[in-house]
Amino acid sequence: MTQTTNENEEMESKNAERPDIDSYFMEIAKVVARRSTCLRQNVGAVIVKDKRILSTGYNGAPTGLEHCLDIGCLRERLNIASGERHELCRAVHAEQNAIIQAAVHGVSIEGATLYTTHQPCILCAKMIINAKIKKVIYGRKYPDERALEFLKDAKIEVVYIPSYSD
Repeated sequence: MTQTTNENEEMESKNAERPDIDSYFMEIAKVVARRSTCLRQNVGAVIVKDKRILSTGYNGAPTGLEHCLDIGCLRERLNIASGERHELCRAVHAEQNAIIQAAVHGVSIEGATLYTTHQPCILCAKMIINAKIKKVIYGRKYPDERALEFLKDAKIEVVYIPSYSD
C-alpha cells in the first residue's frame, strides 16, 4: 500500500510531536513537582529503569507533619539562601522521597536513572550514590557544585537539559 503525500506529512507531524524518552520522563517529573508543598521551589523526581517508572517523589514535609504551605517557611523567615543550611528545611527533597518510596515498597533502583526538575543537592547526591543509581538527568541548576563533584567522582553520569529549567 502506497502512502500519499498528505499521509506522509501527517505521519511526520505526529512523529515530531512524540517526545524522546528523556523529554517524556522530564515532563513527568515536572508534573510530579506540582504536588510539592515547598514555598520556595517545586521539585519533582522520577526514578526509571528499562523505560519503566519505579518511583516518584516531590519535596514536602515528612508524612503526617504540617507542610510549609500551611505554616510558612523557616528558611524564608531567616533569609537563608538557596543551597545553604539544609538541616533547617522542613521538607524532604524530591530525590530523597523517590528513593524512600522505592525502599518502602521494596523496589530495587540499582542501575536506574533519576530524572529531576532540579540539580540534586549534596545530601541527595550522597543518597543517589548509595542507592546505586547510574544516571541523573536534571533541568534546573542549583547552587551546589560539590554535589556535582560527588556524582562525578562516583562515576554517575549527569546530564543537564536546560530546556526544562522553566
